[in-house]
Amino acid sequence: MQKLIVPHDVTSAAIFLVAAMMVLASAETWALPSFARQTGMPCSACHIQAFGPNLTPTGRNFKLYGYTDTADDRTKMVPLSVMLRGSFTHTNSGQPGGATDRFGANNNATIDEASIFYGGRITSQIGAFVQGTYDGVDNSAALDNTDIRFANYIDLSDQRFVYGVSVNNNPTVQDLWNTTPTWGFPWASSPLAPTPSAGLFIESLGAQVVGATVYTMWNDLLYVEGGGYTSLPRNIQNGINTFDPGQNQIEGGAPYWRVALQKNWNGHYGAIGAFGLRANVSPQRIQGSGADQYTDFGFDLTYQYLVNPTHIWEINATYVREHRDLNASVALGFAEQKRGSIDVARFRAGYTYQQTYSLNLGYAQTTGTRDAIIYAPDPIDGSLSGKPNSQAFTAEASYIPFGKNDSILSTLANLKLTVQYVHYFQFNGGFRNYDGSFRNAPGNDTVYLNGWLAF
Repeated sequence: MQKLIVPHDVTSAAIFLVAAMMVLASAETWALPSFARQTGMPCSACHIQAFGPNLTPTGRNFKLYGYTDTADDRTKMVPLSVMLRGSFTHTNSGQPGGATDRFGANNNATIDEASIFYGGRITSQIGAFVQGTYDGVDNSAALDNTDIRFANYIDLSDQRFVYGVSVNNNPTVQDLWNTTPTWGFPWASSPLAPTPSAGLFIESLGAQVVGATVYTMWNDLLYVEGGGYTSLPRNIQNGINTFDPGQNQIEGGAPYWRVALQKNWNGHYGAIGAFGLRANVSPQRIQGSGADQYTDFGFDLTYQYLVNPTHIWEINATYVREHRDLNASVALGFAEQKRGSIDVARFRAGYTYQQTYSLNLGYAQTTGTRDAIIYAPDPIDGSLSGKPNSQAFTAEASYIPFGKNDSILSTLANLKLTVQYVHYFQFNGGFRNYDGSFRNAPGNDTVYLNGWLAF
């Protein structure tokens, strides 16, 4: 029987969480221990599945207005929340040598993460979402997603104009929809299962950068946002435990943009939009050989059927095209092709019954330019063909017992229990012997069980 291995040294996590609490307490803030407690509304008011992260129109507005909406008698509450997620992972084929350090080849149980949040109102026009996370797989703690906002509005001829500023550390963490990278489906996935090697540049920047964007929403219809990001200095990254010596470093600023049109009519909600990022970077922080350039441009759409809260239907789709000019990487021997691209398409269809039981079906496809250096043969993670192409189908069923008006602990705690299955039609450019070590794509098919507790 395969031994179940769980992390045992949580000293660093405890130190980090205590330090985070001290830092947040020193800020002159006085809001809430959770968004639900701040507003007095149950989780189901803002989240489709009474847990999240996918949002209802009410949830999107709460974020748009800077996390500041609150019940009149709740403005003095301490703004801390805690989250814990544990899981079990089984893959069709084991991973020789272990899924990662301290874990076996298969059938691993772990604490995925434990997080402490500052989440909510600071003043009537300023709010924040700040997450500090202990990673149970890496056995480390770090500053995680952060979004600090100022928001206000004016009414002109019965049309509302909302405007605000977001300072954050992860492009798209501030986004109102569930289609962009940070909050896209699947909302949780196994940290101990193989995943395709190719990824978008815009998805690789979390907690490594800092940026500011200005946004507006006109007449609850047109959303426009623009700003930029730059890499955090190395000493700051070391201080918040996010430094990675292999990470690309943004040179100067990287502009980011987002536009969307939305409409909510008689319980039907729809939105279409576009977003993007452009950056000049030094590969692996090595300077003197010029710079690579990444340009990501994405399109997305959302539809939600909210006529009857007993039966909620959703559709999300995203397509992102990434252009790469890799002059510096080629000069340094990190890439074969000076010019290339990655195309990523993702689709999700979801059904939720009584905001308690949910089924989500997702499809993801990645295609791109062949590069025998970037996508070199390597056991499990490599590509024999030199191509990044992958295709996966995901089915996920969840049960959320709390978080509704009539449930116990409606604003105090919530729980999400999920079973997820991922099947690969193609992995890192192939189906059979895709890595050059005789591993087949379905060998990475994954059963992932997780429990997600928040309070």
